[in-house]
Amino acid sequence: MNFLSQALMADPTTPMVIWMVLMLAALPALALLSSPEAIRDPGAALMASLGALRRYRAERDRARRQAVEATRFADEMQVAAVQADDAAQRWQDLWRQAAEHADGAWQDWQDAEQQVTRARAAAAFGPPWAARTPTEYVDRERFLHRAVRAAVQRGDLPSTALADALAARGGWDPRLHPVEQELVLLRAVADHRQRRYRRVATTERTARHDVRLAVAARDSLRHETSVAASAAAPLRRYLPPAPRPARDLQPA
Repeated sequence: MNFLSQALMADPTTPMVIWMVLMLAALPALALLSSPEAIRDPGAALMASLGALRRYRAERDRARRQAVEATRFADEMQVAAVQADDAAQRWQDLWRQAAEHADGAWQDWQDAEQQVTRARAAAAFGPPWAARTPTEYVDRERFLHRAVRAAVQRGDLPSTALADALAARGGWDPRLHPVEQELVLLRAVADHRQRRYRRVATTERTARHDVRLAVAARDSLRHETSVAASAAAPLRRYLPPAPRPARDLQPA
């Protein structure tokens, strides 16, 4: 391989430099051939040719800048669209989980209401008779405390319910018969589950709203990405060529 071939392969700008030198050398001849006026005033013709060359280079540079900006914007929009798609997917997953929790809380509430209905029907005939002795009242109080403590441990009542039961406040009456206490307990459990369902339902509605916003943002970015890609496509041919890796010169 001779030296000229090695130089051309090592530096991709060398052919452009050679081409520009040849064009400048040929300008006078081209000017004379293209216009009779150039024969009378070759200097003006040469200046006009140089001006045309400068305008061409300026227009080429402007087109390259537009192509670079449009391509960069299209690439950035593509990245933003991918991120928006991922965000929308995450919000949909969160909403799906919130909806499942809301369904479960609703069913738990309805189950508790059914237990209240059955207990109320069983207590319609009144509690069985029992002697009202100090021992009986102690047993009733212990029954209430055990039942409330178990409900708190299951998560069917808030932790404050046990303190209220121990202090005989908040609707807890240790003097009631265990049948009546069971009805009070089931009613409290149903009310607690209802409040929990309402909190979970509020969370589900918020998640659903966030999903709608995320999907709208995703769709908007997809549209803008498509518009940016369409605008950049015809300009890509003006992009400057990517630099090729330099090669070590090898002797022929």
